[in-house]
Amino acid sequence: MQALVGQQAPFDQGREQIKVLAGLEVTAKSVERTAEALGGNIAEGEQREIRKAVQLDLPVIIGKPIPILYVQMDGTGVPVVKKETEGRKGKTDGQPAHTREVKLGCVFTQTTHDEEGFAIRDPDSTTYTGAIEAAEQFGRRLYLEAWNRGWSHAKKKVVIGDGAEWIWNLADIHFPGAVQIVDLYHARQHLWDLTRRLHPNDPAQQKAWMKIHQKRLLDKGTIEKLALRLRSIQSTNAELSEKIRTEADYFERNAERMRYPEFRRQHIFVGSGVIEAGCKTVIGSRLKQSGMFWTVTGANSIIALRCCHLNGRFENYWESRRAA
Repeated sequence: MQALVGQQAPFDQGREQIKVLAGLEVTAKSVERTAEALGGNIAEGEQREIRKAVQLDLPVIIGKPIPILYVQMDGTGVPVVKKETEGRKGKTDGQPAHTREVKLGCVFTQTTHDEEGFAIRDPDSTTYTGAIEAAEQFGRRLYLEAWNRGWSHAKKKVVIGDGAEWIWNLADIHFPGAVQIVDLYHARQHLWDLTRRLHPNDPAQQKAWMKIHQKRLLDKGTIEKLALRLRSIQSTNAELSEKIRTEADYFERNAERMRYPEFRRQHIFVGSGVIEAGCKTVIGSRLKQSGMFWTVTGANSIIALRCCHLNGRFENYWESRRAA
């Protein structure tokens, strides 16, 4: 009971829930210690399974072929205590960091699409895994989750993320052969950021610029033309010129991941909304509330516990404890 309420809400609220629903008096500290201890135990089990995966000691997954299986990943900052950010640079130059990045991944399936051809996610098919850890470690974690969900016998495999380099490095290493897609809405945001710099305080000009560069080029997947258009923009402002070059590089680097009309013809998702929602519901709603500051160990314990519960594996975890 303490683990369940501890993964769902602040520990003091969990204490109150247990008192109201079960008539039991426990302290907030008891809820915290119990939830983190059980979450830590789950996390240790995950690490054992990851080590087996590294040694290619993977379970044989039996089942029907999966039409389309997706892997999505993203990162979100979690506030941590001061000692966890020593030597780390903050987002603002000269300022220390106040957060650590949780890397979160999700896996889900799709078997159909609607009458207009838009992909429909299978209900209740999404599972999550995540932690505050290096990209290399996270890649192994997410690969294991995908494998356990049937990656080996999926007919079509898709990896979706934003333009972060670490995401595509992991996709190349752990998910070779998968269709790679840069989230369409993230790509559009890059253009909006640029047009606001090009035409500050002029919404009409911004919309006109976007009509050409988004509607006619990005959304149609003609990324090489888009990059050329960007490189043709002249500016005497050195900072703006650098911004233009950076954005042109971004689109050129991800051109094959932005063939949106081709992806739509295959009736697959072109957005990373599932993992973005996951960052809010799995991580944000529990670990980023006002006044919260975590140790890395404590945060990872709650993340492991929360993912276990949301993935519908909490009862299996208790059965494994009884068997042990």
